[in-house]
Amino acid sequence: MRRPNVLLTGTPGVGKTTLGKELASRAGMTYINVGDMAKEGELYEGFDEEYDCPILDEDRVIDELEDKMSEGGVIVDYHGCDFFPERWFHIVFVLRTENSFLYDRLESRGYKGKKLQDNIQCEIFQTLYEEAMLSYREEIVHQLPSNTPEDLERNLDQIMQWIEQWMKDNN
Repeated sequence: MRRPNVLLTGTPGVGKTTLGKELASRAGMTYINVGDMAKEGELYEGFDEEYDCPILDEDRVIDELEDKMSEGGVIVDYHGCDFFPERWFHIVFVLRTENSFLYDRLESRGYKGKKLQDNIQCEIFQTLYEEAMLSYREEIVHQLPSNTPEDLERNLDQIMQWIEQWMKDNN
């Protein structure tokens, strides 16, 4: 039975990982956190001193994911989305969080200074939503609020309904 591929994207701290893991569990799909995959496979091409983090080797990430994506039934979680092939995803969800919630979440992760401010600005200016809209067909890109546990449940229910409908329509 064919299953769709889903991309969860948005600023760090918006809840992609929490949503993705629970969604994979409920839908019986494969969850891939690109940051974790890159760390495990050392898929980096350097280190960004300013942001104090490794620089992702996007080509190696794509090579690593290609076979899994062609099988379908994959939920991909990453804050960037413009380097993934458009053909991989049937739907893209951009999670959005109010700045007061996001600030606290990022601060609790140890973000500070320029890294904290730039991520907050990224959310304010809808940078990742715009990136998704430019990278994928407009009709498959959706924004979801991700502030509260109630939002999480609503998002899970909404995405599960979409997955179930996609599977009826495509099998």
